[in-house]
Amino acid sequence: MTSSIRQQIGLAKLASVFCVVYMCCILHSNGKEVSDTSHIIPLYRDPSPKNQPWRPYFHFRPPKNWLNDPNGPMYYKGVYHLFYQYNPYGSIFNKTILWGHSVSHDLVNWIHLKNAIVPTKPFDINSCWSGSTTILPGNKPVVLYTGLDSKNQQVQNLAMPKNLSDPFLKEWKKYSGNPIMTPPHGVKPDNFRDPSTAWRGKDGNWRVVVGGLRNNLGVAILYRSKDFVHWSLHDEPLYFGKNTNIWECPDFYPVSTNSRDGIENSAIGINLKYVLKASFKSHDYYTIGSYDADKEKFLPDDHKVLIGSTSDLRYDYGKFYASKTFFDSVKNRRILWGWINESDSSTDDIKKQWAGLQSIPRQVYLDSTRRQLIQWPVKETEKLREKHVSYFGKKLKRESLFEVSGITASQVDIEVSFMLPKLEEVEVLDPKRNDPQLLCSAKTSSVIGGAGPFGLLLMASRDLTEQTAVFFRVFKDNHNHQFVVLMCSDQRRSSLRQGIDKTTYGAFIYINHKDKMISLRSLVDNSVIESFGAEGRACITARVYPKFSVYNEAHVYAFNNGSLDVVIRRLDAWSMKKAKGN
Repeated sequence: MTSSIRQQIGLAKLASVFCVVYMCCILHSNGKEVSDTSHIIPLYRDPSPKNQPWRPYFHFRPPKNWLNDPNGPMYYKGVYHLFYQYNPYGSIFNKTILWGHSVSHDLVNWIHLKNAIVPTKPFDINSCWSGSTTILPGNKPVVLYTGLDSKNQQVQNLAMPKNLSDPFLKEWKKYSGNPIMTPPHGVKPDNFRDPSTAWRGKDGNWRVVVGGLRNNLGVAILYRSKDFVHWSLHDEPLYFGKNTNIWECPDFYPVSTNSRDGIENSAIGINLKYVLKASFKSHDYYTIGSYDADKEKFLPDDHKVLIGSTSDLRYDYGKFYASKTFFDSVKNRRILWGWINESDSSTDDIKKQWAGLQSIPRQVYLDSTRRQLIQWPVKETEKLREKHVSYFGKKLKRESLFEVSGITASQVDIEVSFMLPKLEEVEVLDPKRNDPQLLCSAKTSSVIGGAGPFGLLLMASRDLTEQTAVFFRVFKDNHNHQFVVLMCSDQRRSSLRQGIDKTTYGAFIYINHKDKMISLRSLVDNSVIESFGAEGRACITARVYPKFSVYNEAHVYAFNNGSLDVVIRRLDAWSMKKAKGN
């Protein structure tokens, strides 16, 4: 071993010690005294940050290796907890997956703890898959999770903290009577997984749904229990979908009809709607309706069965899957997390030693029309904002663009509001083109239209050979007698590299003829771009891997390729600093 290698190893060890000490300081500063750091994982430090040009710095991820679904996020005794599916042995999906665990005081800066739930028993010896947390009376958190047992069949298990006085809940114990649910009749042993957060009915009994596939229907299989230990199968599922394959990671929760406040899962009231979400076909679909507690049935307002069509609502129209919500009791809001997977190859993931991240946590609430959800990054995200630039009243003529300078374009939070042109002059939407993703693929950012395309060029090289365009087009929908905005995230030119998924994503946003503006917010974090259109009425997440060095060569532009002039009412952009724990 050469002296230079010894020096590198010594520096790496010193960095690890510093990280543990630093995290202890964080805990002290938040009023939490720490005497034992044995459960804290030292941060992994790549010897050269330039070897990781696409590594996000303010999206949640573990220090290294593979991550997928968020599991059972919750708030407990002053601490936010995030559990997640994790492969401790490498950066690709492995047959052995367990529950990683991290904690935070602000949903932005994270401390990585040792793994919470790992395969140890016959009922989960082959993996500890997704699940949820539920807070029982007396502020007692418990976990329901899917175990792959010794026969590789999927069963549901129960775990609870060893020490309820520990706000970090560092150690967990498994119920000795596991499994508490096994695949019911008609459900194959590999199609029964991902229990939801439970809710309590007026009768005092608990309910939970588990994702499954039965009789070629995706189903939210319903169970009930008096004591949270002994569960009985209900005759019928809470709801189902056709031609969807298995429903994964089902979520079911109430939302207020007259407030943005979140609602606890077991709440009962007259001013409530209910959201049912299922993950299938690589997307998270949801529907809004009512819950008949007497018949144990979810009744969608639109009377439609989820099939994964272009008309079904999605949380996000890009890369976003296996999501989970939780009720934040301290700030009275519902928060959504989702898994954002990679778009490069497994070979790339092995080389960079990490894969997967979680979305920016989003507050979710019901739109004023009661027909869809609104999503918006939690307020705490703004703590990472640094250098700020603003523009007002900037006119974008046909085929024009201007650079948003003075910020770090590879790590930026940018918000822009566009004044809409006269709606009477916009293009008419072809009624046959009812798939927004296909329409975005045909009408790219370089195809001149009437009102649009206009928007942002993100993670762009100076010569624009690499760019990710997030933009709008405005149409007149004569068939439905309304106006519609097409929101697109165009990855076709995001990278000159080969072997990368460069799918273009799209969503429709319906607007009122009296609307004068439409907004766009994008959070850019090296290889991930989360975009929120019309104040969160449509969300699109993309992964991009430009060939240029992102540290000092990225640029941001506002552009208009429509024949009608567009005015930027206001544009604000902030450089974003690195979150602690990354």
